[in-house]
Amino acid sequence: MFKKILVAGAAMALMSGAAFAGSSTVNGAVGGAATGAIVGGPVGAAVGGAAGAVVGTLLDPPPQKVVTYVREAPPPSDTVVIKEKVVVGQPLPQTVVVTPVPDDPTYAYAVVNDQRVIVEPSSRKVIQIVN
Repeated sequence: MFKKILVAGAAMALMSGAAFAGSSTVNGAVGGAATGAIVGGPVGAAVGGAAGAVVGTLLDPPPQKVVTYVREAPPPSDTVVIKEKVVVGQPLPQTVVVTPVPDDPTYAYAVVNDQRVIVEPSSRKVIQIVN
């Protein structure tokens, strides 16, 4: 009984703390908790909520100034063509050179398959494809 109360309390704390982090974090936490509850009951809800919050945080859209910079910046001299489709949430291959955004080094960009993409530099995950 104590374990159920502890897990439920942890799940509520995760969700209430995530509410302050942004809407995609909340959506990720709630969606993860719902999926986890269906699959694994209360423990699954807690684990799913935490995982969903992390995923929601990672996919927050970049600030508009970053998008504008990437859209207007001259293309890097080393644009790359790859066989794989560029997908938001998936990392770019190591053969793709990413260039940091000067005013916001938490973001980088690359031109891949004639598409400008914004990436998270350390994981190389695509955050947004810029049209």
